[in-house]
Amino acid sequence: MRATVNFPAHGGPVLPPSMLLRNLSSSAADGGLSPSDHAFRRRATNKLRIGGFICCTGSPGVWGPCATNSAQLAVAEINRRGGILGREIELSIYDAGGPLDEVLNQADEAIAFDEVDLIVGLHTSAVRVGLRDVTRRHRIPYIYTPVYEGGERTPGVMAIGETPRWQSRPSIHWLADVKKASRWYLIGSDYVWPWQSHRAVKNYIKETGGQVVGEEFVPLGEDNHEPHLARIRAARPDVVLISLIGTDSITFNRAFGECGLGATTLRLAGAMDETVLLGIGADNSENLFCASGYFSSVGSRANDDFQIRYRAMFGPNAPPIGSVGQSSYEGLRFLEAVANKADSLSMAAMLAAGRNIVYGGARGPVTIRNGHARMQMYLAEADGLDFKLIKPV
Repeated sequence: MRATVNFPAHGGPVLPPSMLLRNLSSSAADGGLSPSDHAFRRRATNKLRIGGFICCTGSPGVWGPCATNSAQLAVAEINRRGGILGREIELSIYDAGGPLDEVLNQADEAIAFDEVDLIVGLHTSAVRVGLRDVTRRHRIPYIYTPVYEGGERTPGVMAIGETPRWQSRPSIHWLADVKKASRWYLIGSDYVWPWQSHRAVKNYIKETGGQVVGEEFVPLGEDNHEPHLARIRAARPDVVLISLIGTDSITFNRAFGECGLGATTLRLAGAMDETVLLGIGADNSENLFCASGYFSSVGSRANDDFQIRYRAMFGPNAPPIGSVGQSSYEGLRFLEAVANKADSLSMAAMLAAGRNIVYGGARGPVTIRNGHARMQMYLAEADGLDFKLIKPV
């Protein structure tokens, strides 16, 4: 069963949590495209239909509320400016947090029956690997927004998130130089992003003269961390590098603090943001570091304006803003910039334009060169329920 919420050009309603997994739309008019372009043939309307494949359930579902709100905000802003090449956006949210085969079937149906023109995704890399085959088969563009392992070169896929080379490497060197960290334990969720990120991280640790004293991968949804913590305690690392996601990161870091390891052992987390930190709690966040291209505490005009608009649209009690959820806003701002540069919504033109471009979002200017995103990166330390910025990296 579906429900649709229409957003007027001046903004949109605040959605209750019960609406999170349903279709969210914006209305209006547009200019046309070539009817020969499969990805943008319209039967009865010239709306630009975007499928937002966002994890709203499962371990990464903790980011769903912020991600959905951030996407809605971007749609409202773009539509006030006249849409994408004159086509007003209609956004539908699909849950990408379920079993992979269900997500892929849902994507096939969204394209075939809901006439989705392109997909913007905020979900795990495991979903991305499957979903990119669907979008390639249907020949529609696919923008992937969150932090990921890097190296995405599939035709039709544009990835704009942080990668280990720019996120993890400077932070590892800083911890080695400033905190004299040399012994590292790596723990991550058991799927593509941690696997590939750890391969890169081991090289960065080696650059500092450090050593990896342990590594393990945890099934998604695991909440019994006593065996992992026992192995960590026995290995006596200086730093535990954490590549767990969503609620798995929350339960692990809670247990880490409660067993006393937080007072003696540093932590460096990858997919960590303010939403996850709230779940961990101030009592369990001692010696917890994070590197990201976005923190809500970054003092910039772009971020201040974004937060003002976010709260104006969704109210003072809206889901907290964090880097992972906020990336869905970045994805739609990237789409707008790419389409304007290409002056087309055909896949080939967009891919060519998107390989080398500078766009602006809440993070400030982000540069895409040869398909790889570069942005200002920050290292921060947990300070209660917020992050205190240490330095740009």
